[in-house]
Order: sequence, then structure tokens, then C-alpha cells
Amino acid sequence: MSELLLVHGTCHGAWCFAPLLAELARLEIPARAIDLPGRDGAPTTLEDYAGAILAAAGPETILVGHSAGGYAITAAAEADPTRFRGLVYLCAYLPAAGQSLADMRRAGPSQPLRPAIRMAPDRGSFTIDPTLARAAFYQDCPDDLAAAAIARLCPQPVTPQETPLWPRAAPGLPRHYIACAQDQTIPPAWQDQMAAALPPECRHRLPSGHSPFLSMPGLLARELARIRQAIIAR
Repeated sequence: MSELLLVHGTCHGAWCFAPLLAELARLEIPARAIDLPGRDGAPTTLEDYAGAILAAAGPETILVGHSAGGYAITAAAEADPTRFRGLVYLCAYLPAAGQSLADMRRAGPSQPLRPAIRMAPDRGSFTIDPTLARAAFYQDCPDDLAAAAIARLCPQPVTPQETPLWPRAAPGLPRHYIACAQDQTIPPAWQDQMAAALPPECRHRLPSGHSPFLSMPGLLARELARIRQAIIAR
């Protein structure tokens, strides 16, 4: 079936993909979204993320990782690349060998999300300041969707984002990158730099902010449908 399995990023959950799933259903594209563990701020590892994705995946699943979800889908593909048909990075961190997500965030040309991060007292997790969340995540989203999304943001465990990866197996799978040209969370120039490792035909672009699954789900669904077909045809 080559189902799309949607994996969320920092402080989000499967709920954020509801509009996108509706659009994919209209296109008759099989797709699901999952919650990663640790959304209650409990201690969680990158290995836990990989395990949750492997448990949810079916035969020849295509993983779609948003933002920090780029590390989660890569970890799953590294754990068992035979389970997957391909990887899609949606304005996501594309792991570099030996670097954690936090390393890559700090290496970027700017740190637009940093002012919104609120660390827990034990420094084991963080949340996003709701007064700054719209500017960071949802600046081009409808007001009602942005407000509902901000109300559902949850704690983010720190450990998965401080864990380095040394990708080896995953590059054997087809990989595509969708950059978002108006992103206020991961600078578009940094997205382009990460995606430059992929062939030109595997690099795509949307005129959106950081949450195209809310701001332009129809356009994103059509782009994912085209990418899915390219992966299947490979």
C-alpha cells in the first residue's frame, strides 16, 4: 500500500495532521498519524521514538517527518530500513552524521525558536510560550486553527533532541525534502542547506510557514501524493 505515516515535531501530536489527513483521504492516499511517546514530559529517548514508529509502520511505509520528526523517522529507518519505502522531510531536520538535533539547531544561521522555549525546572523537558507560539509555528494559519493548535501544545522531552545520530542505512532509501519558504522556526536557508545533500528532483518547496498541514493542507497533500508516486515508481 505504501501508506504515509505522519510523524509530528516538537511539542505537537498526531492531532496537528487532521486537516492534511482529510485532504489525503480525498486524494485516496492511504495515510495515518501517530503520537510519539513522551508528550507528557516523561523521560523518553530517541530509541523510544524509533520503536513507536516501527510498531505503527506497515509493509513499505513511507515516513513523513515534520520538523524535529526528521530525527525520529531517520532513527526508525536506521533501526530497520527494510520496513520502509522512503522518507520525506517536511521542513525538518535532516540528520548529519554525529550531530544531535540540538547541535543542528545551534549550527543554523539563526535561532528563531529559542526565545519561545521554556525549560522545565528539572531541565528534562520544555514547553513553548503560548504568547510566542503563533509567530513561531502558525503565522500563516487561520486564526481558529492557530488558537486551537496553541492550546494543544505539550511538553517536549529534551533527551531525544540531544541524542546524536550516525545515519548509515537510511540513505539507501529514497529521501525527499519539502522546504517551507516562509518558515519562522527553521530558517529556510538552513532547510535549503540541509536538503542540498539530496538530488535536485528530491527537493521541493512550499510557500508556507512552519505548519503547512494547517495553513495549506490541500497543496501539501498534492505535493505528498506526487512524492509518494515518485518513490513507488523508483
